[in-house]
Amino acid sequence: MSQGTTPWGPTPAGPTPAGTTPESERDTEFQEHEKILSPDFLSVAQITDLLTEDVDGVQEKLRIFLNFKNLETCLKDAILLDYYVSGFLWARRMDFSVIQYSKFMTLLAMLLQNLKTLHMSLEDSIKWLGEVMAEIGPNHSRKSEEWNIFDVKQANAIIDYIKISLFQHYKLYEFMFYSAREEIVIGTEQVIEVVKPAGGPFPEPLEEGISCDIYSTFIEPPTTLDREMKGLDQEQGPEESQPETSDVDPSFGFTIEDVKSVLDQVTDDILIGIQFQD
Repeated sequence: MSQGTTPWGPTPAGPTPAGTTPESERDTEFQEHEKILSPDFLSVAQITDLLTEDVDGVQEKLRIFLNFKNLETCLKDAILLDYYVSGFLWARRMDFSVIQYSKFMTLLAMLLQNLKTLHMSLEDSIKWLGEVMAEIGPNHSRKSEEWNIFDVKQANAIIDYIKISLFQHYKLYEFMFYSAREEIVIGTEQVIEVVKPAGGPFPEPLEEGISCDIYSTFIEPPTTLDREMKGLDQEQGPEESQPETSDVDPSFGFTIEDVKSVLDQVTDDILIGIQFQD
């Protein structure tokens, strides 16, 4: 209840509106302040775990936390992981507290989320960043300094980092989220012919492939039919290659007188031919 005064005397006491006490106003303002950059991108336990790791460990842990499974084939996942790893390592050099780590990583995530889902332009992202930094950074109008998550130096450093890490490459991130790439860039299809079991017309698989002609000529074992045909050729080959000969004597059945008579006749024919030529 509250009681006031007027020229005509004290006013009757009336009910005080709920939530108007200094304590309740402070609680309401604190709750509104806690909603800034919520929910957290990384939990306190995850941040504490990351602080114990080296560069490679941070990358591996963030890959697990963010559920990136196709870094070698998905360019988008690889870019996002690099974005968050770089941001976390920069925050480590700034020697942030755990709550500062949490708000900074959430800030990085929400900037990308605004670009991806709201198609926020570069100008709108810069304005949004200014409004958020006004809430979580130093503010002379704020009643309690304990709500200032970042001091002036840290706030300026964060803005400079976001400028060179995100804003300077904003068109590339827009291309990553909005532009579809050809299928051939991210994957290929190959048709593989399975080798049939041994004994078929195909040779066994080799570490280094060779042509079928060379294989069938020099490597493939001959079939049973080929071996039989080759054996027949070898058996018939020598008989065909030798000239036909006869054991019968061509002078068989002639006497010596017959031979002398033939020779005399041949000699006479030759001499008569020579005489006619002269």
